[in-house]
Amino acid sequence: MKLVIALVVVIAVLAGAYKIWEYWDKVSHDQDIKEQEAAQALNINPDQLQGMPEDLRKSYDYVKGNGPVALGQWLKRVGSQLDDPRRAWIELDYVVGIAQQDPQEAKRVFADVKGRIKENSPVYRRVKALEKTYE
Repeated sequence: MKLVIALVVVIAVLAGAYKIWEYWDKVSHDQDIKEQEAAQALNINPDQLQGMPEDLRKSYDYVKGNGPVALGQWLKRVGSQLDDPRRAWIELDYVVGIAQQDPQEAKRVFADVKGRIKENSPVYRRVKALEKTYE
């Protein structure tokens, strides 16, 4: 009788351990999928986003190479000609670049972008990724 009870206990412990491992594997797999989706969302090619007229592309490429201050001045000059989501992406580039020099400006611009961007925007995941840093 003791042998049967011991065998039942061992089987129950093994079954419980298997169920715990199965649950852990499922949670780990779900987390991996979420991380991959987030990485894919952040791997957007900004040049493919709509909202920038072709005639501004050369000037944008030029100021982009001259640092965040030049990008901020360019945004003040031509920002009204840009539309989201491209405008939001460029402003987030500016936020990341200017954060060390002027954190208040970075937070202000980030809040402005966050207020405009909706969940269905291709820029939304980038906003969420930067949210904890710039709020």
